Amino acid sequence: MTAPRVYRSLEEIGPEFGPCALTIGNFDGVHLGHREIFRRVVEIGCRQGWTPSVMTFDPHPMRVVAPARAPRLLSTPDQRSLWMGESGIRQVLILPFNRDLSLLTPEEFVERVLAARLGAKAVLVGQNFRFGNRAAGDVHRLRELGEARGIVTEVVAPVVYRGCVISSSQIRQLIESGAVARAARLLGRPFALEGSVVAGHGVGHRQTVPTLNLATQAEVLPERGVYVTRTQDLDSPRAWPSVTNIGTRPTFDGDRLSIESFVLEGLEPPPPARIRVEFLWRLREERKFPDPAALKDQILRDAARARAYHRRCSSRIQYSN
Repeated sequence: MTAPRVYRSLEEIGPEFGPCALTIGNFDGVHLGHREIFRRVVEIGCRQGWTPSVMTFDPHPMRVVAPARAPRLLSTPDQRSLWMGESGIRQVLILPFNRDLSLLTPEEFVERVLAARLGAKAVLVGQNFRFGNRAAGDVHRLRELGEARGIVTEVVAPVVYRGCVISSSQIRQLIESGAVARAARLLGRPFALEGSVVAGHGVGHRQTVPTLNLATQAEVLPERGVYVTRTQDLDSPRAWPSVTNIGTRPTFDGDRLSIESFVLEGLEPPPPARIRVEFLWRLREERKFPDPAALKDQILRDAARARAYHRRCSSRIQYSN
């Protein structure tokens, strides 16, 4: 699937953007509920000859209007754009959310942004969609304002999994409680952390097992503990089954959080400079051992369980807990 064209301001938008079928939202994590909206956008766009498009925001609007209540984010705007492209979205507007934008009335937002600038012909949103200054507009107001300007509004029903509506906030809670396999079910892919490989304390090479130490800017981290993972070199096709510990290294009286992955297959040189760690299954909580030898024995037991998990899954990813 081709990556979508990304616009980062209204000023970058030209007449080629419209006519478009558009959805609007934060879409943090791009979970299965979001993908259902994208599916409908693509379906309508292809049928009518309108470009399937997304408008999202950076920063998250809550960081401007109510910073204390702003959520920790599962993904960056660039990550979201790539996942949108996988669903068939062809253009993404990452709109800088600032005070001026927050002060637009619902009427001004529809007239100036959706109709005049973007050339929207259809707008698809979730049932709880709100817009305009002080969130004064809802889906009924959007439909009313849109009809006057030749814009069709469609409300997409939420996606339900095991009796619960899929939401980004629910997925955050699952990840932060360690339920990474269930979170993967709702995301449609494993939750992953990306970043640079940094030097550790050297203890692993001397006393336990060598690891790749990840430095990440991610806002959401899994609960401390040991996980079955898959580690990928971001600069090459290389990938390895792995087991990853998130914690403070209590056996060595550590006080800083670290993310350390033990690769289960031969790690041929050169070592990766940047990695993605996909979290597949939680093995156990982090705990303090009486000495490094006892910790090493436990790591090897963890590795054996992780290898068994990867063998069972073979080439597919198992999500269910």
